[in-house]
Amino acid sequence: MSRSRVRRGELPPPQETIEKLEKMVDACNFYEAQQMYKSLSARYVAAEKYSEALDILQSGALIQLKHGQVTCGAELAVLFVETLVKGKYSYSKGTLDRVRKIYDDFPRIPIPQHLEDDGDMQKLSEALMAAKVRVEGCSSFLRAAIKWSSESGAPKNGSPQLHDMLAEYLYSESPELDMTKVSSHFVRGSDPEKFASVIVNFMGKCYPGEDDIAIARAVLLYLSQGNLRDANNFMDELKKQLEQKQLEIPHSDLIQVIGYLLRTLERDAFPLFKILRQKYKSSIDRETLFDEMKSQKDDVRAGFSVKVIFDSLRFPLLFSLSKESAEDI
Repeated sequence: MSRSRVRRGELPPPQETIEKLEKMVDACNFYEAQQMYKSLSARYVAAEKYSEALDILQSGALIQLKHGQVTCGAELAVLFVETLVKGKYSYSKGTLDRVRKIYDDFPRIPIPQHLEDDGDMQKLSEALMAAKVRVEGCSSFLRAAIKWSSESGAPKNGSPQLHDMLAEYLYSESPELDMTKVSSHFVRGSDPEKFASVIVNFMGKCYPGEDDIAIARAVLLYLSQGNLRDANNFMDELKKQLEQKQLEIPHSDLIQVIGYLLRTLERDAFPLFKILRQKYKSSIDRETLFDEMKSQKDDVRAGFSVKVIFDSLRFPLLFSLSKESAEDI
């Protein structure tokens, strides 16, 4: 568009802006382009041209991420979600697909495993720092998207698909793996089969004694969501995948009591649950989620009567799981 056709203060067509800024990024002028992405998109938002602002921000996030500029890409991705909020966009397949497209472009780079000299140690240190930046950036973006979705038409805990994305990225990219966080998002997701495959993979590299706790935590977190169906689906898929790999589920009292617990809940037999707690007390004490399980006969639709009561002072993470929003997870 010629300069004569653009009056002072008038916004140019978004495609013209996108093409101009993409050329800046391709020329490695990352910082300058970032400032223009932010300032120009803000002008479109101020003019209530939300659709145009979203196009600019999505384009900017994608091209910055493709050039390895994770911090810049993540910042624009978060602004994309904030614009969804300002524009009062409802949760839909179309908006979910746009969020997923940005998520798919976050880098996935394996951490070096074979170290031989000081140079390798330096490379490892740099790789760990870069991984931390990637995880923090992607997490900030997806947490914002989950919060937006929970307030814009998705289930009250946020989009299950977004929880699946965050869980998978945390598991595959975190330099310091936190399986509690990974599990807390998978149980709010929609794919217990994928969760089972992650646990099988984790069992192959965790410390002794962590495998049965990871399995028990997964089941108890499903139950804390009132989701007996997926708790059972998870266990069935876990056993199936272990059998395919010619492996066995851990033989421990904790795993045994989880099996008994699932059968107890299917029968709505709370007196038996109390007997199990007493008999397997030493094993149950290894996983604090058991301490929070109480009987409450008010969930006929779910087919069982267990409700988890959370104490925000003693169990801050578990309390956060009980919130309608996953903002703080």
